[in-house]
Amino acid sequence: MRDLKVAILTISDKGSKGEREDKSGPLLKDLVEFNGGKVIEYKIVPDEEQQIGTALVEWADSGNVQLILTTGGTGLSERDITPEATAKVIERRAPGFSEAIRQQAFKDTKKAILSRGISGVRGKTLIINFPGSTKAVDESFKIVQSVLSHAVEILEGHTEHG
Repeated sequence: MRDLKVAILTISDKGSKGEREDKSGPLLKDLVEFNGGKVIEYKIVPDEEQQIGTALVEWADSGNVQLILTTGGTGLSERDITPEATAKVIERRAPGFSEAIRQQAFKDTKKAILSRGISGVRGKTLIINFPGSTKAVDESFKIVQSVLSHAVEILEGHTEHG
């Protein structure tokens, strides 16, 4: 993840109103920086499709962000709309990330099957939805961390593939 430019988006109604401290976003920031990445954007938005989509589009289209990690809003409740908001702004799906997260997490808790997070690409930016709990964020990051730099290199055309 050396020098990877990362944006972190926490999706939480209570967090966006200051009614609950965001612990997952700061944990993601620590994980990214510990592994050599640079968090250049961080924001908390409510579970509102337009606000989620706007942040994702602005960051991806800026040309400054290589990876966007979201946390929260991936469950089954009526307000959990992060996957739908993400699906509307990505140009191509990259399902392997989310499949690996669910598959590995399922070994620890059957509740992982309830996660609806998706992953995809907008322009040259990779976007991955993580669940909202700190435990799930920590586990999810560890599952995908080793391939993030390579994925971004491919998106930016720095790797031979054929």
